[in-house]
Amino acid sequence: MFRKATSTQLLLLAGIATVAAFAGPLAPAAAAEPTIVTLTQVACQFIESEGGQDRDFMSASKADCETINAASGAERLAAARPLTLKAGRYVFRVTNRDVPYELGFWLRSEGYSAANPLHRLTKVSVSGGGLLEGRTGDYEVELEPGEYVYSCPLNSTPDYRLIVEG
Repeated sequence: MFRKATSTQLLLLAGIATVAAFAGPLAPAAAAEPTIVTLTQVACQFIESEGGQDRDFMSASKADCETINAASGAERLAAARPLTLKAGRYVFRVTNRDVPYELGFWLRSEGYSAANPLHRLTKVSVSGGGLLEGRTGDYEVELEPGEYVYSCPLNSTPDYRLIVEG
């Protein structure tokens, strides 16, 4: 036989149904895989960031690139088109194609200063080294709409622009 539900039981069931309707499935949805952005470093530059052009610079050390980029970096950067991406998760896959010393990668919010402790809490900064000749490294980051720059301080590249749209 069936029993009559009390008003308390009916209210409880109605509340559970309402929560379930708004909460969706109990298991979290699988996070989307990050998008891969491939960048190739050669002496003193990122190839993709300069329109796919390898300028065939010769460098045996960071000092060589500092000299080369002091002379031509601003002009090349002015001609470079910013990398434009949609907001989301990315893996920047960076390869040291043929530079005979260790390289790295540094992506950060435009205006980021490591000396400012608030920037460490409120701005994006992803970096790493260890890219010996022929090696590739992955740098994962969540990007929100805004402006960023990326470079390799060990290769003294220009600060290339990255624009993230909503």
